Amino acid sequence: MIKIIATILLKMVGWQVSFSLPAQDKYVLIGAPHTSNWDFPLTLLALWASGLRFSWVGKHTMFRGPLGPIMRAIGGIPVDRSGSTGFLKKVIELFATRDKFVMAIAPEGTRSLTKKWKAGFYHVARATGVPIALGYIDYPRKRVGVERMFEPSGDVEADFEILREYYQDKIGKLPEKQGPVRI
Repeated sequence: MIKIIATILLKMVGWQVSFSLPAQDKYVLIGAPHTSNWDFPLTLLALWASGLRFSWVGKHTMFRGPLGPIMRAIGGIPVDRSGSTGFLKKVIELFATRDKFVMAIAPEGTRSLTKKWKAGFYHVARATGVPIALGYIDYPRKRVGVERMFEPSGDVEADFEILREYYQDKIGKLPEKQGPVRI
């Protein structure tokens, strides 16, 4: 039912969804660019429309108060970025203990302009041996989707060159907040 509702809502607001979901049961799903509060609901709707069962990572403050249980119920995993909390270790354990696990994360780590991406998604993929699905949101074209899988090689510079190339034509709602794809 949620798949149908999400599909209808996206069509009503004029967004196209393009998904080539991998056959793998486990992978890291990154989504970029992340420049606006609108990225979250549009991405959730698109993922629900695809029928994908997933968890997602968000800033711990999103999980405070009455919204906390709702955010967790829809797959949210809070992360406190203020210091070292062992978050990556926890996520790696989730991959190890579950038969199926898709973790969605915005590698920029914020809607604000950044000088580089956070590398946690990359380290999780390498440590667990899972691929990275390249998700995007592109406001000028009103498209959101996942169209490519990426197997990290361990050569960070070469891998990030592939990511830069893929995301070069994807434009966020607020392009002035869109930082470079680098580590």
